[in-house]
Amino acid sequence: MPHGPEQEPSSTPAIHPISATRLAEFREQRFGLFIHWGLYALAARHEWVKQRERLTDAQYQPYFDNFDPDLFDPDAWARAASDAGMRYMVLTTKHHDGFCLWDSALTDYSVAHTPHGKDLVGPIVEAFRARGLGVGFYHSLIDWHHPHFPIDGLHPAYAEGVSNDDRNIEIYQSYLHGQVEELLTRYGRIDTMWFDFSYSTRVRNGQLTPGGKGAADWRSEELAALVRRLQPDAMINNRLEIPGDFVTPEQFQPPAPPAGVWEACQTLNGSWGYDRDNLDYKPVDLLVRMLVDTVSKNGNLLLNVGPNGRGAFDPRALETLRGIGEWTRLHGRSIYGAGPSTYEAPPDCRYTQRGDRLYVHVFAWPYRHLHLPGLAGKVRYAQLLNDASEIRTLVPDPARDSGHTKLGALPPGTLTLQLPVQRPDVAVPVIELFL
Repeated sequence: MPHGPEQEPSSTPAIHPISATRLAEFREQRFGLFIHWGLYALAARHEWVKQRERLTDAQYQPYFDNFDPDLFDPDAWARAASDAGMRYMVLTTKHHDGFCLWDSALTDYSVAHTPHGKDLVGPIVEAFRARGLGVGFYHSLIDWHHPHFPIDGLHPAYAEGVSNDDRNIEIYQSYLHGQVEELLTRYGRIDTMWFDFSYSTRVRNGQLTPGGKGAADWRSEELAALVRRLQPDAMINNRLEIPGDFVTPEQFQPPAPPAGVWEACQTLNGSWGYDRDNLDYKPVDLLVRMLVDTVSKNGNLLLNVGPNGRGAFDPRALETLRGIGEWTRLHGRSIYGAGPSTYEAPPDCRYTQRGDRLYVHVFAWPYRHLHLPGLAGKVRYAQLLNDASEIRTLVPDPARDSGHTKLGALPPGTLTLQLPVQRPDVAVPVIELFL
């Protein structure tokens, strides 16, 4: 998997809490773009290719020597995200292979020393900000290239009996903190620091990962304090193995809302980096349902795209983003600034609510009637959100509708919506109720 397992939040914060204003902004945004991009885009077979195939530094070097994304157009990336209805992005500044997308003063293993020869982070940040989108950085705590990162069970060079005698993790810690300082002082306001990941308790095949690393190895409390000092409004995720500002369930939809602030991270096709032969793309309607389900549980959705080696979004990714954008253009007010409702949604539906508007997202379109428990007498108007066409309502009369009549078995307090037989031609139909 590209990221580490979710670390459970503690009841005692290790860092000063994020401001209420920044938290409210995060929850208003609801939908963001994750971007995984690096040397692995040239291999085009998953971002963990170096580890999965146990490639040596020499075997991985051709991707560095040939990294020249001549079609790189950050404005096109930002436009695609904005048109999809996304409100922020999180960019991989460095993944586990150690390659840096900016010109770091602390290493030559950066884009500045590839054929491309210049910073990529700055143009991406500027393009997204120009469209009013928030900017966040993903940064790997792991580094398979750094000579002082101790080899462990996840490292491509791991073998039984491998020696770390010539590796000093304190040198790596200084490097890690120094690079984070570079990122947080060069590019203006940064909204999120998305660290990845801790694995001191990671179990695989019933055994702990040999040499697994966690908070002590990263000096996590110092690192979080550094972020707070340099960027007080930057939200920090929970993968430092200390409590963060939000938790990050990965590639699954929680059946119940996680405790506290949360953001689900999902892929288009199961891979994070560009994966040429992975055609397992999720359909637009499934991704929209995932977005709705997340917001109904008071979470955000961070949806990933992995640009290819020439710096372009794959046509399949662009088609998917356009499809999501068609839905968010018509239904955005059921998502942005919306959250869970205290009312209980009927089967195959999800509720979101924003003020006096309750939104019924209908995952399975029923025949003619949709019955909403507890809403009788509480709705003054109803309409389909996609075209503002009226949805008529009725409250069954138990004295009249009894026996084998149409609506006689409904519990008291039920509001019934009279639906058209034809399902609206959108990924997920939404009914807007004016309470």
